Amino acid sequence: MGQFIFLFVAAFLAGVLNSVAGGGSFISFPALLFTGISPIIANATNTAAIWPGTVASGVAYRNAFTMEAKRLFPPLIVTGIIGGVVGARILLVTPQATFMKLVPWLLLGATLLFAASRRITAWIRAHHRGNGNSLRLMAVGFFLELLIAIYIGYFGAGVGILVLALLASLGVDDIHAMNGLKNVFVSLVNGVALIVFIWNRVVLWPQTLIMIAGSTIGGYGGAFYAQKMKAEHVRRLVIVVGFGMSLYFFIRR
Repeated sequence: MGQFIFLFVAAFLAGVLNSVAGGGSFISFPALLFTGISPIIANATNTAAIWPGTVASGVAYRNAFTMEAKRLFPPLIVTGIIGGVVGARILLVTPQATFMKLVPWLLLGATLLFAASRRITAWIRAHHRGNGNSLRLMAVGFFLELLIAIYIGYFGAGVGILVLALLASLGVDDIHAMNGLKNVFVSLVNGVALIVFIWNRVVLWPQTLIMIAGSTIGGYGGAFYAQKMKAEHVRRLVIVVGFGMSLYFFIRR
């Protein structure tokens, strides 16, 4: 019971962070590890726990898709399905000990991406010259989509900024359309990966259901109070938590 309460609170906080600034997995994934769950099963369970929230976010943006954004749906779907399956399969064949050694590096890399997200986005926008229709650029973009999808299926934390930067380079300029496409893409990849995880029976459902409830309540509350909160303060908190979790697992390793 104590573990379930702990996971509920962690998922609640993750939902709040995701609704305001992102980075909720920096809390929810380590929380599962703290309860003694093996890293690969913890990763699969975390994917199941956060998936409903990303789906809901994608649906919320359904009216924001421009014609420019809609043309990217077919390649996003194809690369998302392939990448989700490949990433999930790579995770399942990775030895537990190896993945545990990778955890601090994955958390650190995701934290650095999150910390640099604004600079990355600004750089992409400064260097984007509306050439998103170039066949060469589109081909490179879809290849990068596949790599990002594989990463999402394997781990996925901190991936949002990569997706946004890629969409900007492909010619999507409307920020609402970009966020909508990002949520749809991440939801699709995680959904496909989740099917693989469920098929291989690596999802712990009691923990998942508790965390879905916590993240849903936290996400709703976070969205409700988002305009009253200073997002920059929340971003700094996420970065501190990310670096703290990375340091903890480096020491533990």
